[in-house]
Amino acid sequence: MASATANHEEHPAGLKRWLFTTNHKDIGTMYLVLSLLMFFVAGSFAMVIRAELYSPGMQIVQPYFFNELTTMHGLVMIFGAIMPGFVGFANWQIPMMIGAPDMALPRLNNWSFWILPFAFTLMLTSFFVPGGAPGTGWTMYAPLSIQAGIGMDFVIFSIHLLGISSVLGAINIIVTILNMRAPGMTLMKMPMFVWTWLITAFLLVAVMPVLAGTVTMTLADRHFGTHFFDAGGGGDPVLYQHLFWFFGHPEVYIMILPAFGIISQIIPTFSRKPLFGYESMVYATASIAFMSFIVWGHHMFTVGMPAAGEMFFMYTTMLIAVPTGVKIFNWVATMWRGSLTFETPMLFAVGFLVLFTIGGFSGLMLAIVPADFQYHNTYFVVAHFHYVLFSGAAMAMMGGCYYWLPKWTGHMYNETLGKWHFWLTTIFFNITFFPMHFLGLAGMPRRVPDYALQFTDLNRVASIGAFGLGLSQLLWVYVIYQTVKGGRKATSKVWDGAEGLEWTLTSPPPYHSFVTAPTVK
Repeated sequence: MASATANHEEHPAGLKRWLFTTNHKDIGTMYLVLSLLMFFVAGSFAMVIRAELYSPGMQIVQPYFFNELTTMHGLVMIFGAIMPGFVGFANWQIPMMIGAPDMALPRLNNWSFWILPFAFTLMLTSFFVPGGAPGTGWTMYAPLSIQAGIGMDFVIFSIHLLGISSVLGAINIIVTILNMRAPGMTLMKMPMFVWTWLITAFLLVAVMPVLAGTVTMTLADRHFGTHFFDAGGGGDPVLYQHLFWFFGHPEVYIMILPAFGIISQIIPTFSRKPLFGYESMVYATASIAFMSFIVWGHHMFTVGMPAAGEMFFMYTTMLIAVPTGVKIFNWVATMWRGSLTFETPMLFAVGFLVLFTIGGFSGLMLAIVPADFQYHNTYFVVAHFHYVLFSGAAMAMMGGCYYWLPKWTGHMYNETLGKWHFWLTTIFFNITFFPMHFLGLAGMPRRVPDYALQFTDLNRVASIGAFGLGLSQLLWVYVIYQTVKGGRKATSKVWDGAEGLEWTLTSPPPYHSFVTAPTVK
């Protein structure tokens, strides 16, 4: 704490401020800026992919480079855009929401951010080494990952760094929430955003080492003569899939639980009502996190696992829909007979509810074993997880950005442009990904740069939607820039309610009123 205090007294300026800062707000800002940058890097890869798929035949890129782009689009979006983005929200909001002066471990906080730029430099450098980036898909399945060029080693080391950063950040969040809450703020009085991040942080600590071990085994197979995943030497490529998805499925919830937290802050604010069923929301979130560890096999229904295993994973996958359904019900019940207004954050929250639910239903379809044999590795899966991760995680972040920008900057954003951003994003998102359900059901495989003529029309629709979706995000950047630079001053009652609305409306009122509590300078 002394280091944080000293930092506030010195007020280093310029580059030193950002390099050495232990201020949770500065670090949160750096995470959010990095996330936005990586969002556009990964999005540019997607633009090239959709440009290639606009017509059948090979137009723009070579097949192997197409595979490199699909790999890096997935890795950079997940590890570069979504995860650091949510950590940025956590850094900004958690100390303020629990009444703490800063994060518990400020220097560790600084370090866990500054690992990331080096990790992504390593990852993106893989494009420029002999053999290029790995063309394995973001899952990096063996044996492809064992046979890939030197770029695979760059990606493995990058993932180690990203994992270290995630675990350090998660430890910091856990320690902060458990040790630094304001007097009287019990666990069941915390805002939902804090709860979702506490649970997410435990997930990160549990699963990132599994990914680290898996890619280390891959590295050993590549260079040290082991045969963990090499069938030729007595290993098993399916073992890689088990290990990867034991990390990979909780990872999906690491990317969506903080989004649930943001939505749980926004909806009560614009409904002018407390969150319906606060305790059931906490228990539902914890249930989702626990069950995320026992459903990984639904990614592997086609590998030839025993029928008993397939039945177990099918039923547990369907069971995880129950707590998710509880959350959807509670959000809708919060809005029911509320005094609703539809500013930009609320539009994104309602868009999240509708579109994420579509992703949930297509997930239930994928959970049915005999049906999954038809859907597996087709564009239906691509449609499903983009409805979960774009309209889920990314649109929740956009809503959260508009919701807290006045608090972060002291300025109001341009409401008209914000609404334009929402509608353009929502419309183009659906034009891009909804046709992919039908492409997948008709049998078009994913991660393939060419396709049969009958898929042309729907691919053209999807590509036009993708270009529109990408361009729409430039409007978002403009709105953020305009707000940060200046504009109408935000009042202390930004959202036309009691000061501190986001605390008092989303959880039972704490003993200590945040309206009267002195602000920590």
